[in-house]
Amino acid sequence: MLFTSFAFQPYIQTALADKGFVHPTEVQEKLIPIISKGKSLIGQSQTGSGKTHTFLLPLFDKVQPEKNEVQVVICAPSRELASQIYQEAKQLASFSETEIRVMNFVGGTDKKRQVDRIANQQPQVVIGTPGRILDMINEQALQIHTAFAFVVDEADMALDMGFLPEVDQIAAKFSEDIQFLVFSATIPEKLRPFLKKYMQNPVIEEIASKTVISDSIDNWLISTKGKNTSHLVYQLLTVGHPYLAIVFANTKQRVNEIANYLKEQDLKVATIHGDISPRERKRVMKQVQNMEFQYVVATDLAARGIDIEGVSHVINAEIPDDLDFFIHRVGRTGRNQLSGIAITLYDPSQEPQIEAIEALGISFEPKEIKNGEIISTYDRNRRTKREKKTQDVLDPTLIGMVKKKKKKIKPGYKKKIQWEIDKSKQQKRRIEQRQKTRQAKKHKKNSSQ
Repeated sequence: MLFTSFAFQPYIQTALADKGFVHPTEVQEKLIPIISKGKSLIGQSQTGSGKTHTFLLPLFDKVQPEKNEVQVVICAPSRELASQIYQEAKQLASFSETEIRVMNFVGGTDKKRQVDRIANQQPQVVIGTPGRILDMINEQALQIHTAFAFVVDEADMALDMGFLPEVDQIAAKFSEDIQFLVFSATIPEKLRPFLKKYMQNPVIEEIASKTVISDSIDNWLISTKGKNTSHLVYQLLTVGHPYLAIVFANTKQRVNEIANYLKEQDLKVATIHGDISPRERKRVMKQVQNMEFQYVVATDLAARGIDIEGVSHVINAEIPDDLDFFIHRVGRTGRNQLSGIAITLYDPSQEPQIEAIEALGISFEPKEIKNGEIISTYDRNRRTKREKKTQDVLDPTLIGMVKKKKKKIKPGYKKKIQWEIDKSKQQKRRIEQRQKTRQAKKHKKNSSQ
């Protein structure tokens, strides 16, 4: 299928050609026709599936530039995500012959200046974080009641970050016939009352991923075995030669520890976590996009809502406490079917967490660093698998002998074990042969009677 099949306005087709977009993703192919019909929708899909353009394209197709009023409102839970949606919206608007005013309302920017700017001219497309959009409404500066569509992106993240009350207050300002579009990676139970309150018989579409993580990602597992994790990260960054790498840790303190260690090794490193001011974070993100930094160390703030182009490697210096974030972290690489490598460091004591990740449908390739190279190593479960297989074949006496083999053994003991195994197999074959002979005689006797 081609984007031209959607019959969007010519300027949108030109904007898509400028981006090099020819074929829609599965999410876009399935959901754009529903949104184009004006239906309310709950769309559930994994991160990196192309949902930003899934709602931007059909909504821009309906925007009327000649109307000096708000027509579309889009809420995103983080400043970074709102800014990314804003950039994509600006790219579309730039191809319209008649100006389409798009504004981004996020914290950390000059609110008074924004109030003055929209005093006489409302934006047609409003994008922003729930807190700042609500501030602008309460200032009676932003008039959103005229909108025909309201988008809540990453709704489960808005719930996690405590922004749902603000989203609720914004939603209450619209008319009952508003087209309500909610996008979320998951639909938690606590989100359902909100959805039920504002959405009457919405279309519910879940785009099931063929794989939990993109099949273009190589998923490696490396045991730390008591080694210094920061040094292992340094080795992976210098041995693996990433184009752009994000290293994830669970806490701000651990992010700073890893970043400082890497800086001591003369690597130029950017850090992203909650203690960094919005202005500084925005500056760092711009530097990363401009390739002024090759390495980023971050908390899970960057795992969702921050789309950095060209990430070739993701390194989990720590396994996330919330395993859903494992998928979000790994999803920063391998986007748009480009290849990527995700590396997870773990201590052998964390085997239960690794098994829980595998239970999600994720498989790992065991690796280790040896002589300055990343090489394949043994499956960490090989001993368990081998013992299970041995126990299925051997009788209890032989199992005992195999267990003794693990201890200090006398010369010739291996041969003795092998001889006993061969002897056991031979006895079984003799018994089976006798049984066959008896059955044959019995059958012959019955036939002759």
